[in-house]
Amino acid sequence: MALLELRDVHLACGGPELLAGVDLRLEAGERVSLIGRNGTGKTSLLELIAGQRPADAGERVVARGARIALLPQDVPAGLAGPVADVVAAGAPAQEAWQAELAVERLLARMQLDPAAETARLSAGQKRRVLLARALVGQPDLLLLDEPTNHLDIPSIAWLEGLLDRWQGALLLVTHDRALLRRLTRRIVELDRGQLVDWTCDFDTWLARKEALLATEQQQRREFDRKLAQEEAWLRQGIKARRTRNEGRVRRLQAMRQERAARRGREGEVRLEASAAPRSGRLVIRTRDLQVARGGRTLCRDLDLTVLRGDRVGIIGPNGAGKTTLLRTLLGDLPPSGGQVELGEGVAVAVFDQLRETLDPERSVRWNVAEGQEKVTVGGNPRHVISYLQDFLFSPARCDQPVRSLSGGERNRLLLARLLTRPANLLMLDEPTNDLDLETLELLADLLSEFAGTVLLVSHDRRFLDDVVTSTLVLDGQGGAAEYVGGYADWQRQSGGWDAIVAAEAGPRGADVRTGASGEQADARGGAATDPGVAAASPHRRLKWREQRELEALPGQIEELESRQAAIHAELADPGLYRDRASAVAGLQAELAAVTEQLDAAYQRWAELEDIAGSS
Repeated sequence: MALLELRDVHLACGGPELLAGVDLRLEAGERVSLIGRNGTGKTSLLELIAGQRPADAGERVVARGARIALLPQDVPAGLAGPVADVVAAGAPAQEAWQAELAVERLLARMQLDPAAETARLSAGQKRRVLLARALVGQPDLLLLDEPTNHLDIPSIAWLEGLLDRWQGALLLVTHDRALLRRLTRRIVELDRGQLVDWTCDFDTWLARKEALLATEQQQRREFDRKLAQEEAWLRQGIKARRTRNEGRVRRLQAMRQERAARRGREGEVRLEASAAPRSGRLVIRTRDLQVARGGRTLCRDLDLTVLRGDRVGIIGPNGAGKTTLLRTLLGDLPPSGGQVELGEGVAVAVFDQLRETLDPERSVRWNVAEGQEKVTVGGNPRHVISYLQDFLFSPARCDQPVRSLSGGERNRLLLARLLTRPANLLMLDEPTNDLDLETLELLADLLSEFAGTVLLVSHDRRFLDDVVTSTLVLDGQGGAAEYVGGYADWQRQSGGWDAIVAAEAGPRGADVRTGASGEQADARGGAATDPGVAAASPHRRLKWREQRELEALPGQIEELESRQAAIHAELADPGLYRDRASAVAGLQAELAAVTEQLDAAYQRWAELEDIAGSS
C-alpha cells in the first residue's frame, strides 16, 4: 500500500479550482519535488496532504500508522516560548521522559539552545526550530515548503546534508535549484489545477516541459483556427441549421464549451524598473565603518567603495548583520563608528525581506498605487490593474487583501511596488524567497541589465552568480572582506563555506552541526556548543590509539554509507512491498541501526579532527 494517496481531489479558494480532480501517490522513501508557479496552490496541496486543510471533494488515504509532518513556508505569527517547548509540541503522544529525551537529542544535533526564547531568535533560527518540531516525531513523510527561506548559505549546506540522510519519504517545494537537483529524482508539477507526474530529474523536466509547452501552443492554435472556421460557417445563414447539418452544429457547440473551459497558461511576468536620473560616479563610501547591535560587533573597520553600475552581493551566516549593514548604509541606523557617505543624486528603492512595507489588510492594488488609478513605470503612466497583470495578478485578485496572497505572490507584489519607485540604487534583502523558478530568472535578467547600482542580500547561490559583480562576505565575527565575482568566484578564491562545512561535518556534510556558521551564537549572544562533541583543549594531542582510530574512521564511514544506500534502494523499490512485504520491518530496523552507527562515527570523526587540528 502507498504511504499516501490522493484520489480525484478538488479544492477551490474563491476562484478557479486550485486542484481540479488531482491524483497523487507517494511511496515510502521517495524523494519528490513539487513545482509550480506562485499562487497555483502548492502550499494548499501540502496542507491538504498534512491533514491541515480539508478537500472540497475527493479522497485522502494515509497508510495505517503513518506519520506526516509539515515545515510551513512562513514562520507562524506568535511563535514564542522556550525552544525546547516549541519543539516538544511536535512530539507524538508518548511517555514524558521519552519525549523529553527525543527533544534533547535533536536539539543537540541541530545546535539549538533549549532554553532560548523562540520569539527573540533570527528568522533563520526560527526556521531551524520549526524543522526540529517537524522531525522530532520521526515522520514517515516530511513535507517541506520552501525550507531554505531565511537560511544562510552554511545552514543550507547543513540542511542538504541532513535531508540527504533522511530515511523517510520527502515532498519538497523549493526555489533553490541546487537543493532541488541534489535531493529529488521525481518531479510533480501543479499547473492550472492539474497535477502532472514527470517521473524524472529537474534537468530532464526542463527540456521536456519546454517541448510540451511548444506542442500545446501549436495544438491550441490549430483548435482555434478550426473553431473560427466553424463560427464563420454558422454565420452563413439558415442553411447551416438544416437537419443534415445538425451534427455539425452540435460539434460546434461542443467546441465552444471546450474553449470556454480551457484554462490558459498564465503569461510571463514582465519586469521593468523605473530608473531615476543617473547618480554620481560614487554611490557609497565607508571609512572604518563599525556596526554593532545588542552589544555585539557585526562589522568593524569596513572600507567599502561602491561605484555606479556595481552589483554587490552580501552574504554571511544568519545573525552576521547583513540586514543591519544595509540599513546602516541607507542611513536608517547610525553607525557605531566610522563614516558612511552617500554619493550625489542617489535615489534608493528598498526590498524588505520581511515584507513589512506591505499592508496586509489593504488590497493588492492599494499597496502599489496607494489609492491612485495610475502608476508611472519607466517614465510612462500605466493603469494600476494593467500594471499588476504584468505580475500575474488578475483584475479580481487586485481587489483582494494582501493577507490572502501566498508567500510568492507577496514577493511579486513587493517587486511590483518597488519597481514603480524611481531609483538608481536598489537595496534588495532576500528578494528570491518564495519566488517561482521562472520569475527568479526574469528578476536576475532585470538586475543584470539595470543601469543603476544594486546591493543584494541573498542565500541563492545560483542567483548570486547570475547577478553580482562582487561579493562582500561577513564572517559573523565582525570581519568583512570583498571579493571580485559571484558566489562561485568567492569559493574559488577562498575555499568558501563548503570547505568549512566539509571540514567540520565530515563526508557529504553528514554531521548536522553548522560548523562555522553564525548559528553558533545563541539568542543571548553566547557561543553555542554541541553537547555531543567534547570540547578540545588547545594543548591536547591525539594519543597513539586515537590516531589509529582517526585513520580507520573514513573507511568505516564509507562502509556504513554504502550499506545505508543499499537499504534505501531496497526500501524505495515498489516490488519489495509486493513480493517481500515481510522483509520491510527488518530492513527498516537495520536502517535505523546503521544510521545511528553512522551518526556516532561522524561525531567521533569530528571530535578527533578537532583535537588533531588544535595540536
